[in-house]
Amino acid sequence: MVRTAEVVTPKHPDKICDRISDAILDECLKQDPNTRAAIETMGGHGIITVTGELTTKAFVDVPEVVKNVYGKDIGVQTNIVRQSPEIAQGVDTGGAGDQGIMIGYACNDNNEYVPEEYFQARKLAQFIYNEYPYDGKTQVTTNGNSLRVVASFQNAPAEDLIKMCESFFRYTDYEIEHLHCNPAGDWSLGGFDADAGLTGRKLAVDNYGPRVPLGGGAFSGKDASKVDRSAAYMARYIAVDLLKRHDAEEVFVQLAYAIGYDKPIQASAIIDGEVVPFLKGYDLSPNGIIKLLDLKKPNFSKTAEWGHMGNNFKWL
Repeated sequence: MVRTAEVVTPKHPDKICDRISDAILDECLKQDPNTRAAIETMGGHGIITVTGELTTKAFVDVPEVVKNVYGKDIGVQTNIVRQSPEIAQGVDTGGAGDQGIMIGYACNDNNEYVPEEYFQARKLAQFIYNEYPYDGKTQVTTNGNSLRVVASFQNAPAEDLIKMCESFFRYTDYEIEHLHCNPAGDWSLGGFDADAGLTGRKLAVDNYGPRVPLGGGAFSGKDASKVDRSAAYMARYIAVDLLKRHDAEEVFVQLAYAIGYDKPIQASAIIDGEVVPFLKGYDLSPNGIIKLLDLKKPNFSKTAEWGHMGNNFKWL
């Protein structure tokens, strides 16, 4: 089958916003593990705006966090308020912080259990980023052993990108059919100097690429009481577990929650096409997920860099 996925670097404007939101969350969790956060960041053209909800005992210098992530001075606006008490009353008792649908996925395409087109796009992006740590994107289309590859990187001459792409795939089973490097021309203006960014705008990149359906909720900036993050991680954990236990080719897991309730209203899986309508043997309450996956620790900034799945996190 012909399949395509893209990956962006940590210096892409949307990823900078994801990283800022999660860096603020991590700073809060260092001081107060019970922090409730839903931080949204928007940036572009000299100004970054941080907004959302934050209930915490921590003190965080938001402009300093923004500067540390962005790497240089930039104007910062903040508009952060406490979590709605009407939401808090449901979460305080251990209920889900919102309704939502979460998708977990695992396949045996590679050692990270993610779709192969996504795996190759991410590995190629990381390979180029080691040499050119700037704003950039890769896109890989797989068709059997044939590849169509796109790479666009700030400050990277096209001829260098061509050599790097050819070098990356030289000792694999793949053959590059089409290669497009900086197809609109070489470029040096990137990041917030060229474009705007927003938290949660790279959902397919954060998950598994376009082969796998999205539940809908973004991850970055949200503490683990928000099941659109924590339950998505749990769904991935279950999918990998089922893949290994059943020696399967592909597993989809779907969880769904109602705000304020601590049990999912759906917990099902599809294992190599066979439906398992009711998953058993897992504690799927928000508190149970947080405990199993250790989600009160300030480790979220790393998730915002190269995707949340298949990067050796506790949920794999």
